[in-house]
Amino acid sequence: MTMRSLFSNHSHYVETFQVFLKKSTEHQCILDFIHKKLPQLISSISNGKTDINVLSVGGGSGEIDLEILARLQSDYPGVIIHNDVIEPNAEQINSYKECVAKTPDLKNVKFTWHKETSLEYENRIMDSKETGKWNFIHMIQMLYYVNDMPATIRFFHSLLEPGAKLLIILVSGCSGWAKLWRKYGPRLPPNDLCLYISSADVEEMLDGSGLKYQTYELPSDMDITDCFIEGSKTGELLLDFLTETCNFSKTAPLDLKNELIEDLKKPEYGERRGDKYFFNNTLSAIMIEH
Repeated sequence: MTMRSLFSNHSHYVETFQVFLKKSTEHQCILDFIHKKLPQLISSISNGKTDINVLSVGGGSGEIDLEILARLQSDYPGVIIHNDVIEPNAEQINSYKECVAKTPDLKNVKFTWHKETSLEYENRIMDSKETGKWNFIHMIQMLYYVNDMPATIRFFHSLLEPGAKLLIILVSGCSGWAKLWRKYGPRLPPNDLCLYISSADVEEMLDGSGLKYQTYELPSDMDITDCFIEGSKTGELLLDFLTETCNFSKTAPLDLKNELIEDLKKPEYGERRGDKYFFNNTLSAIMIEH
């Protein structure tokens, strides 16, 4: 069997992602940021308006989006929020709609879903010349899935109203992910969907473009102890997620598998606490101003 990209099998990817969420503090660290830090960062986006336009790029199944909207509703009571969602996966959009149906107190939020990639959205907007302007745009854990990261950021930044904000959340340049991708990326199966980028790459691009931004670290970890238990189904799924490879344990060359598993125990990738190993899953939130 040859190594294949995890993104060649959507249902297997979803299975690995669910295990990742269960074993990591990813969602919690994002929610902490949304509730504790985000309100002061976007306190200027309303400016007395009766409507706020929010664009979610890669909204997924909506759980994080709805937390952001709840925060906005709390900060701007009575204001109508127009929430547009760009999401290419039909299953995710259906999950998002189910989430909305189960969530009370959304009467002031108007939802529009666009089943398309960020590039398809960009091309459609450019062709129609109806760019519209947004008060808040967020791109959470999605920049790995674009072909041209700098062009994508520049385009969505161009859609902001004066005083509006663009939020990007992705893995930190100091995370275990950044180190893992740097070392092992060339030896893992290539794919057209996922770029090995971190906040360091985005900051380098922003510094070169002169855009004004601020970065906030969101500490997070993932319990990867199961990765070192031979035959553990959970461990195999976590390794698939870490390497973005379908059935990594069964298809990777033995020397690659052994080297990577030994590396995951080292302090540059995370830390050991007692008999457990935790991978450094720290994220960065980058807030860009117009």
